[in-house]
Amino acid sequence: MKKISILGSTGSIGTQTLEVVRENGDISVLGLAAGSNIDLLEKQIREFHPEKAAVWSEERAKELRLRIADTDTKVYSGMEGLIEIAVMEGAQMVVTAIVGMIGIRPTMEAIKAGKDIALANKETLVTAGHLIMPLAERRGVSILPVDSEHSAIFQSLQGNEANQVKKILLTASGGPFRGKKQEELLEIRAQDALKHPNWTMGAKITIDSSTMVNKGLEVIEAKWLFGLGVEDVQVVVQPQSVIHSMVEYADGAVMAQLGTPDMKLPIQYALYYPERRYLPGERLDFWKIGKLDFEKPDMDTFYALKLAYEAGEKGGSLPTVFNAANELAVSMFLKGDIKYLEIVEIIEDCMSVHKNIEIPSLEQILETEAAVYERINSRR
Repeated sequence: MKKISILGSTGSIGTQTLEVVRENGDISVLGLAAGSNIDLLEKQIREFHPEKAAVWSEERAKELRLRIADTDTKVYSGMEGLIEIAVMEGAQMVVTAIVGMIGIRPTMEAIKAGKDIALANKETLVTAGHLIMPLAERRGVSILPVDSEHSAIFQSLQGNEANQVKKILLTASGGPFRGKKQEELLEIRAQDALKHPNWTMGAKITIDSSTMVNKGLEVIEAKWLFGLGVEDVQVVVQPQSVIHSMVEYADGAVMAQLGTPDMKLPIQYALYYPERRYLPGERLDFWKIGKLDFEKPDMDTFYALKLAYEAGEKGGSLPTVFNAANELAVSMFLKGDIKYLEIVEIIEDCMSVHKNIEIPSLEQILETEAAVYERINSRR
């Protein structure tokens, strides 16, 4: 029986991972970590009986300990708690579904402990790919992408040599505002941006999809996962979200992975790789689909994507600035503190003043994040 732990078990990816575990019945969950949703975490603990659990706040951890005092699960808190779950003895794989740069340290510690990584935390590679990928290679650890687009690329690479790849075609739905111009986005509210046309995701990633920041992060992540330059990653808008991404080879052949917009497919593929298993759910009906559309992304209106290419090409600490500025700006937008278009304005401002560090250490990455937050907060 495969043994795993999950960082971010109460979020969208975490809950769907547990659905896959429930449906297959042959994976043991040794550890669960969540942010603050101890109501759901308690239910997960009672169903899956992990040895350890963690929440961010010690206050919430104390409350959870009282609630599950009748179980054998030990409860931890803070960064130490995340790392405790990440390095658990016996766990073969860690599903990193926690949102944000908070996932970097526990992911690195899991790799050092020899755990394979089912990676759903894109910020880890965006900001620290130059640290993560060499570390994984040295430890002989596999990093299996859970993100639908990167999983599609990974699947399309199977049976082919990586050095035969010409470019990656990274698909995007275009989000809820595809086809709109900047003047039409002036009064966009959070509830508007949270209406993704195809996917059901968490709030932060849904906002990122609407600004195309998410696609920019994926471009940078693809650079590290597949060993290519960002110039070899081409974004293609595919509004139906049927083609999840493609790989073009040296001979002109293009391999693609198609499917319904269901995150359980890439989750299950990562958990059981290289085995493919039956997955319940809707299947593609090509007669019903009728046609597939393709468009060039509008990088004037959605210029966050242009900024991401700049950050990915220059590298160093600049991707951290891009990511950190977006994290705080999205949080401010969801709280109603800034307008929608200010999200990308804030990212651009922070990037424009940053003095790039060519090969940042983990400490320098976290210092860069703090400096970005300080600059944004000083504008209020």
